[in-house]
Amino acid sequence: MLRDFNLLATTSRGNEDEACSELWYLLGEIGDSAPVVDKTGVAGLIAAKTIFNPFEVVEKFRKILRERPYEFRYTFRVIPIEKVVRTDLREIQRAAIALSAKIGKNETFRVTVEKRFTETPTKDIIEAAASNIERKVDLNKPDKILLIEVIGGLTGISVVKPEDILSVVKEKVL
Repeated sequence: MLRDFNLLATTSRGNEDEACSELWYLLGEIGDSAPVVDKTGVAGLIAAKTIFNPFEVVEKFRKILRERPYEFRYTFRVIPIEKVVRTDLREIQRAAIALSAKIGKNETFRVTVEKRFTETPTKDIIEAAASNIERKVDLNKPDKILLIEVIGGLTGISVVKPEDILSVVKEKVL
């Protein structure tokens, strides 16, 4: 599995190879001449490394989706990842504290954890990530989401707004 990814993408179980090819093609379409795209070992989950800012990739993909929705046949969601650390509570905490600077003083946040191939309790991950962030928590309509994607021994972390994640299925219908 790719160890230094800055994008995660989801697909349906069994379509990982096709989704890898599609993601590689789409990254090429926006100008990345050497993207790295690989299966993660988790059914339906793809990791990618691009030279571009992952948030800009989501916006460029959204534009492609609006203009040519047929380009997205296998990719369901595209998630920007800002930092990858070992799945260790102290490392997750350090990364969360560093990224929390993106949450404004008057903004609210919540922690969302997606776990795969780990025994670490979600509660422990949330506690480690949020304990030193001095911002108001809003579980229903937060301004920002501290997104923690655990994939076995690696964890991808980002501070995102809901619109920072490309949800192909929802946005194709609009």
